[in-house]
Amino acid sequence: MSETPAQLWRALVSEDPSRPFVTSYDASGGRVELSRATFDNWVSKTANMLVDGLGAQPDDRVVLALPVHWQSLVWLVSCWSVGAVAEFAPPGADLPEGAQVAVADADRLEAALDSGAEEVVGTSLHPLGLPLAEVPPMVLDYSVEVRGHGDHFSPYPVDPGAPALRGSGVRTGAELAAGGRRWAERWKLGAEDRVALFAEPDAPLTRLGEGAELLLAPVAAGSPVVLTPLASVGPEEVLRRTGMEKVTVAVGVDGGSDGAPVFPAGSPFRTVEPI
Repeated sequence: MSETPAQLWRALVSEDPSRPFVTSYDASGGRVELSRATFDNWVSKTANMLVDGLGAQPDDRVVLALPVHWQSLVWLVSCWSVGAVAEFAPPGADLPEGAQVAVADADRLEAALDSGAEEVVGTSLHPLGLPLAEVPPMVLDYSVEVRGHGDHFSPYPVDPGAPALRGSGVRTGAELAAGGRRWAERWKLGAEDRVALFAEPDAPLTRLGEGAELLLAPVAAGSPVVLTPLASVGPEEVLRRTGMEKVTVAVGVDGGSDGAPVFPAGSPFRTVEPI
């Protein structure tokens, strides 16, 4: 029977809500850790915001002009929970036009407004959830708006064969879920692993893979995720963070001219091939 990404997520939360799900470091070294239950609370609030605040319907397009960040992961799972089609905005380019909702960080709010989206949401991505420093007219501040929405959301009965993600192509929910399980098996991920995803602060969401595999494979395997920069913090700090977080696997990082991953010497984790 075909699965959807929302079903993968619900199974993970139901198994053990208290386990860590994502630990995120920002450019300044600030650290935020969210358990499955806490992350799910953000997903529920955001899904309720999509439906009750933004009028989102199944099959609506939600363009995400965001970098790799824990809030970006929340938006992806929330879109899949309501049956909306998440769409990666290409980095450094105009946003796709005609979407029902566009979500952007402060640097791309004007582009989001210019895209003609029916609703535009801005987020500061501040580690403590602070509001945007400036909110242009016709923009909703995510950090302010989301807090007023409910803590519980029952995922819609989504058709696994319906589109769920747009990038260079279109993937259905069933294809995304199956891809997550396939890559988890290929990378030999398990619940005892902690998976490091190295992404610079401006890394686009396409960094997750065309099928969001770097999110869905850990979800399928039950592996907590650690988000941290690599190049901008230096090898010593990378080793300190990965050691403290007990990282066992680093996945999907392109590096040298031969395409092989590049990690600090003496890294205490195994590496798997990039997508």
